[in-house]
Order: sequence, then structure tokens, then C-alpha cells
Amino acid sequence: MRRPTVEWQVAGACNYGCSYCIQSPKHRVGAPSLETVDGLLAFLASLSGRWEVKMSGGEPFAFRLFLSRVVPGLVHRTPHTVSVLTNLSAPLSELERFAALTRGRLGIVSASLHLEYTTVGAFVEKARRLREWIGPEPSLVVNAVLVPGKLEELLEVRDSVEAAGLPFFPQVMKVNGGVHDYVAEDRALLPLFLDAGGDPRRENRAPSYLGRTCWAGVDYLVLTQRGDAFSCRTAKRFGEGFLGNVLDGGVRLADASHPCPYTICPCTVPANRGMVEGVGSATATAKEAAFSVAGEVP
Repeated sequence: MRRPTVEWQVAGACNYGCSYCIQSPKHRVGAPSLETVDGLLAFLASLSGRWEVKMSGGEPFAFRLFLSRVVPGLVHRTPHTVSVLTNLSAPLSELERFAALTRGRLGIVSASLHLEYTTVGAFVEKARRLREWIGPEPSLVVNAVLVPGKLEELLEVRDSVEAAGLPFFPQVMKVNGGVHDYVAEDRALLPLFLDAGGDPRRENRAPSYLGRTCWAGVDYLVLTQRGDAFSCRTAKRFGEGFLGNVLDGGVRLADASHPCPYTICPCTVPANRGMVEGVGSATATAKEAAFSVAGEVP
């Protein structure tokens, strides 16, 4: 069963500059105007049925209109479920406000841990506070990139996260066109993070679904801060899958599924929302649902 989903890049700018970020600095810039935000909200309100709108960036909380316009607009103008991917750098007061604004409408909070900018203790404490504020129903998961040369440290990080009662979601490091070629010492440690089955609800390996039936572009799309819509992240990266611009001519979704033409699926959202044939599940158990989260790869 498919769960219609929009991944919305609410702004490009990010307050972090991680050395391993796959998104080039020239794309980690920009923020839409108030008029553009309102146009994007109008488009989302026009979607038939109830979708999940998963907001990302850049860093959503670093965008000045995020809590004043974007989140209230989604809650009050649409019936959609609200999810967010954040580095959790926002002050506790803003996180508490977000929890209050989205109460009853929140789906998933994917909290990305970046040790170049924070400590495990500070991050886990902030995540625990947010966990309390959002209540028991929404999912909150901590994800972290398996940075080469840092895997032993990340094993300790995982233990600290899980000891706090939070799920830990590892992501192999991506590079343009694929995944990082880990050295032998790191390859020996990777199995300690990655299950043999490669379940996209528990980890992100950036697999290939080449040839499998996919509903991206039909019940799933990527929406940029400028209003451009694409069928999926990989299609956008290759300059393909353009569905139109929300503010200039409108968006036309595809009419039918199609075989996936790509050898990499860099984020787990389509698979976890039932878009890829035989992968993921919309009827996952509560435990599995806690891991239904997107890898942070624009």
C-alpha cells in the first residue's frame, strides 16, 4: 500500500557545513520569499487526499519563515501529515513550539547527528526533550552518516543514542553517483551497523532498484524551494523527471508507475512509503515504523 508523500525542500540554506555533505555548497543556499512559500502551500493544499509532507533543507529551522508561516500553513491549510528532517540545532524553545504547532499532525522527526558541530550528550538530551514534547505517537529517530575513519566512535554514539531509548539509523556515506569506497578497516566495522537484509526501515545503503516498478512521480515527488517538482531525488540529480513548477504553469503528476531507470536510490523515503515494488511496507509494525525515515541526501 502506497502512502503519498512530498519531500519539500523548504529552504536551501544550512547553518552547518559538514565536510562529508554530498550537497555542494553552491546548492546549500537560498530561502524562498513569503509569496513563494504561500504559493507552495497553496499547491500542497490542492493535492487530493492526505499526503505526508516531509520538510527538509538545508536546515528547516534556520529558515525565518519556518515556524511562523510554513508549519502553521501546513497545519491550518492542508489535511496532510507533517514530518521534518533536522539537524536539531534549533533552540529548545523553537523545538517546543514546533511540537505544539504540529500536535496531532506530526508523523516523523528525523534528527541528524553531526559530530562536527555538536556533542553526543548535548544532542541526545535535546532529542529526549523533543521526544517528550511530541508525545508517544509520532516517530523520532536519530540518523548519522557512517563517516569514514569514524566508525569506532560511531559505535559508541549508537550505544548512547539507544541507551536513551531512541532508535539509531545508520547511513552509508554517499558520493556523486554512488557510495563511498570504504577502506578495509572500515569495511570490517560496517556489518556492526548494517543488517544483512538491508531493510530500508533500519538503514540506508543507497541501494539499486533498477527495473522495479516505482510510483515516484505519481504518489511521490520532490519539491524545491523555488517550486520545481521532480519525480524523485535521483531524477533531479540527472536533470530528469521534471513535473513542472508550482508557481509557473503548475505541476502535472504522472499517470502510471514505471520501471526504475536508476542504479542508486539515495534516500529511503520512496521505498518506505511503498513506492517501490516489493520494498518497504505501509503496514509495518509500530517498532518498524519508528525507523521509517529518509536518509539526508538532497
